[in-house]
Amino acid sequence: MMVVHTKQELDEQLAEWRQHDDHIALVPTMGNLHAGHLSLVELAREHAERVVVSIFVNPTQFGEDEDFEEYPRTLERDTRRLKTSAADLVFAPSVETMYPFGLKDATTVSVPRITENFCGASRPGHFDGVTSVVARLFALVRPDSAVFGQKDYQQQLVIRHMSQDLNLPVTIITGETVREKDGLAMSSRNQYLTDDERANAPVLFQVLSSVADDLQNGRRNYEEIEAESMTKLVDAGFDVDYFSIRRAQNLEIPDRDCDELVVLAAAHLGNARLIDNTVVTI
Repeated sequence: MMVVHTKQELDEQLAEWRQHDDHIALVPTMGNLHAGHLSLVELAREHAERVVVSIFVNPTQFGEDEDFEEYPRTLERDTRRLKTSAADLVFAPSVETMYPFGLKDATTVSVPRITENFCGASRPGHFDGVTSVVARLFALVRPDSAVFGQKDYQQQLVIRHMSQDLNLPVTIITGETVREKDGLAMSSRNQYLTDDERANAPVLFQVLSSVADDLQNGRRNYEEIEAESMTKLVDAGFDVDYFSIRRAQNLEIPDRDCDELVVLAAAHLGNARLIDNTVVTI
């Protein structure tokens, strides 16, 4: 497995693979890798002969009061883990490589409507940062496919929308959320939890799962279910950002006849902001 940092190094290796007509899959990450990331790498291998994993802590998707400076940079550990995975190349660029004109003069890619609610509402500008950096990675790597995790449900919908709208020649693949044994979705930010908070964190998925059962059993009073669920989380010590039942395809408000829903939530527990979701087919 190779580790490259510059566009020239990346271009040279990609050109060699393309001479052999190898398909290339990209797994974008911000590093601090866990088993959930590694599952996306394995999924990528199912769709391509070559797998590129990018590791870049993207400054443009962090707000002023967020954890950009504290976000773990663990490149050496990450590359050790990836050596035993299906990854062929790690692309770990500098900020200057990703934003050659600087952050203030960087071109922004913005997706309307679908970014306005949920994480987009609570983290203004976040999705502009995500789509802008992913568009850059797509331009640099020119992958045939790219893999994103379901845990960031809104994000993968936004990237799918951007790719289709701009006619980008890349297939977007969504990998299932990988969980700890107690149900907590794996996340790089779980390390912010204290021991007591970590013991309490699985309640988020428990509430999501309970709602999924209710929906499959015929409950359709969505607003009432949402309110009940938020109360359960608050009583369990969470500071709830949102808890919502939406159409799985586009996050629009569902009617009673909608047959595929997503229940999605975000909540703070101490210094950690946890997000999770479950898709329900009725």
